[in-house]
Amino acid sequence: MKNYNHYFLSLFLLLLCWSGYSQQGPGRDRIKSLKVGFITERVGLTSDEATSFWPIYMAHEEALGKLRRQERREVNGRLEEIEALSENEIDKILNSLMSLEEEKQELNQTYLKEIRKVISAKKTLLLIQAEIAFKKRLLQEMQKRRRGER
Repeated sequence: MKNYNHYFLSLFLLLLCWSGYSQQGPGRDRIKSLKVGFITERVGLTSDEATSFWPIYMAHEEALGKLRRQERREVNGRLEEIEALSENEIDKILNSLMSLEEEKQELNQTYLKEIRKVISAKKTLLLIQAEIAFKKRLLQEMQKRRRGER
């Protein structure tokens, strides 16, 4: 019966992710779904934990994504024309970058405090490990696909 609950929970979480990220395209949907399954398996979330965990996790991912998009617009987009920028414009870009980094740090600290309220410290560390492992695996897969491997 326990395995049945695990599969039901995974299916529920995959559907939750799919519906929440449907505006981002099928490739991103697939990655998000795979990430949910990967994290669920690695962290070993119970049904009760998952009910509280995933809304916090998804809200954090969305907020972090907004900051990353803002960073690309404000900072990275301007770096291509760095030779043509004045010192004053470069200072503004650097100040914006530092401000965005501070916002990310505050967001991550708030997120970890919230997550620790719904899952144990051990599972929080397992979550961090799972995210790192997923990113590593995703990058490896992307490199394989670029080389034409399957």
